[in-house]
Amino acid sequence: MGIPYNIAVVDAGGHLLAFSRQDGALIGSIDLAIDKASTSRIFDKSTAYLATLAQSGDPLFGIQESNEGKVVVFGGGIPVVFDGKIIGAVGASAGTVEQDIAVAEAGFAAFLSKQPTMS
Repeated sequence: MGIPYNIAVVDAGGHLLAFSRQDGALIGSIDLAIDKASTSRIFDKSTAYLATLAQSGDPLFGIQESNEGKVVVFGGGIPVVFDGKIIGAVGASAGTVEQDIAVAEAGFAAFLSKQPTMS
């Protein structure tokens, strides 16, 4: 994409495992990437999906105020599911919401491609 990114990975408990900030990535997106990953793991949903539930009049309206305001309700955070279990989450931030989603999904796909196959 030609955009420097901030990418965070959290474990099954929602704790930061890894973080990468590419040279030139927006400093203001550091916490957003981390919080997107954490949000996705805390609620076991993508942050894009949570955004649809957090609109005025919807069931999760105001949820972004929980957890000391660290819940992010726009795209870029996705749970990492392996062997039917959520084992963590990835969050990406620096571009548009659509770009953030694409980067998070690419990170998840890279994880899957590195897993050994069972024979």
